[in-house]
Amino acid sequence: MQTTTARPAQDKPLRHLVRPMGLGDISQVMEVEQQSFPTMWPPTAFRREIQHNRLARYLVAVERREEPPANEGEDSPEARPAGLGRFLGGLRHVFENEAETPPEDRRELVVGFIGVWLLADEAHIVTVAVRDGHRGRGVGELLLIAAIETALRERQAVVTLECRVSNAVALRLYEKYGFERAGLRPRYYSDNHEDAYVMTAGGIEEAAYGHRFERLREEHRSRYGEYELVL
Repeated sequence: MQTTTARPAQDKPLRHLVRPMGLGDISQVMEVEQQSFPTMWPPTAFRREIQHNRLARYLVAVERREEPPANEGEDSPEARPAGLGRFLGGLRHVFENEAETPPEDRRELVVGFIGVWLLADEAHIVTVAVRDGHRGRGVGELLLIAAIETALRERQAVVTLECRVSNAVALRLYEKYGFERAGLRPRYYSDNHEDAYVMTAGGIEEAAYGHRFERLREEHRSRYGEYELVL
C-alpha cells in the first residue's frame, strides 16, 4: 500500500481515512450496502471479490472512534435487528462459502465504500455507497477521488460508471469531476427498471485534468476537512 496524499498537519485532525477493504470490514460494509440498496439480491460476495477477483479494488472510508460504543450490536443505532443480522450472516455463508470473517475493530466506523474493476482499457466503478446519516458530508465525493487516484496509479486513462437518470445529485458530482454522458442503458436497474447513463471521464492522466483534479481535491479538503488515502 502507498499513501497518496499528505497526512494532515498536527493541528488539523484527520476527518476520514480511505484504505483497501479488508475481511474484517465486511459486516459493516454489508450494513452500508443494505442501507443503500435494500432491494438488491443477492448481496455482493465481498469476500470472494477481495480474495479472488484480481481485477477488483474495493476501498472503504472510515471514521476513527476513541472507544467502541457500549453494547454495540445490541442497542446501537447502527445495529440491525438480531433476526435480520442472522439472516444476512447466513447469506454470507451461502454466497461466499468461506470461513467466518475475523472480528472487526468497531473503533473504525465504515461510512462508505467503493468498488473499481480494472479492465483492459478503463477503470470501471461498479458500486459506491455511503452509510445513512453520513450522506451530504463529502464521503461519496471522497470515495470518487480515491477511485480516480486508483485509476491513475494503475495507469488507466479512462474512468467509467453507470448512474441512474433520476439521480441528479450524483450526476452533478460526476460532471464536476469531468464525467460526460456517453450512452444510455435502458432498464438497467433491476429494482424499478430505471435507465442508466453511461458516464465517462477520459484523459485523466493529462495535465489539464490533473490541474482540475487537484483543485477539486483542495476544495473538498477545505469544505469537509482533512483526509488520508492509503491505496
